[in-house]
Amino acid sequence: MAKPTVGFIGLGIMGAPMARNLIDAGYALTVWNRSRAKVDAVAAHGATAAESAAEVAASSEIIITIVTDSPDVELVALGPHGVIEGAAAGSILIDMTTMSPAITRDIAGKLGEKGVQMLDAPVSGGDIGAQNGTLSIMVGGPTAAFDRALPLFEVMGQNIIHAGEENGLGQYVKLCNQIAVVGNLLAMCEAVALGKRAGLDLDKMIAAISKGAAGSWALLNLAPRVAKGDWEPGFMVDLQQKDLRLTLEAAAELDLPLPGTALVNNLFRSVQRAGMGRKGTQSLMYALEQLGGFQVVEDE
Repeated sequence: MAKPTVGFIGLGIMGAPMARNLIDAGYALTVWNRSRAKVDAVAAHGATAAESAAEVAASSEIIITIVTDSPDVELVALGPHGVIEGAAAGSILIDMTTMSPAITRDIAGKLGEKGVQMLDAPVSGGDIGAQNGTLSIMVGGPTAAFDRALPLFEVMGQNIIHAGEENGLGQYVKLCNQIAVVGNLLAMCEAVALGKRAGLDLDKMIAAISKGAAGSWALLNLAPRVAKGDWEPGFMVDLQQKDLRLTLEAAAELDLPLPGTALVNNLFRSVQRAGMGRKGTQSLMYALEQLGGFQVVEDE
């Protein structure tokens, strides 16, 4: 069976490698991004460049978006020269941005009036997962649309979960993911803090605890970077804070207290106040250093 034509909107740290993987898998891609240089880079890999989101949609049976936040998705999907202006009835919009479940449902409703189905499919796995095609993908929306999109998801990820028929359910799963991520991140930083204060060899401590009951992605991937004083991003503090804002807003709508998540949100705020919002999320350690009066890696 012939592969569907695919549009891809949003060619940042995550989007560009995801788009390249689809091209490598034999899909004909039409791409657009607000900055032209990123479009040209993916076009050089074999994509067709478009001048607007509407132009992408007009030439695509399945359109993928991965941008920054809810307002960006609204603009790209429903705004002037947006997807809604170009998409034909029967096409599918897959939004892979982490965004508000409520706004997801609103966008899906407006696209549905034009006969366009929507899947919300946020991802986890960072830039490495995007590059390697090993992302976790959490999908909400109609089963028929999910079945059509599944071959594309299988190119971009490995752990693909259809959370249910309703739009927004994929976003709720992603917000649950972020709760667990930042809880593990704080635990990792506190373990490193105690290890430093106790005078342990941090590499040995991390190796000792990362393979047992304490094991986590944060311990395996971020703790070694913390031990070296490496704050450079795989995933930025500012973007994690966006996700935590969405999580706490969704929890408030459901009248649900999330005290641990709120604590990490406030600790990250102190990191942002120090001008480190574009550093990696492992720089949560900076907040604990300030509270504890120590540094994991001493200034030379």
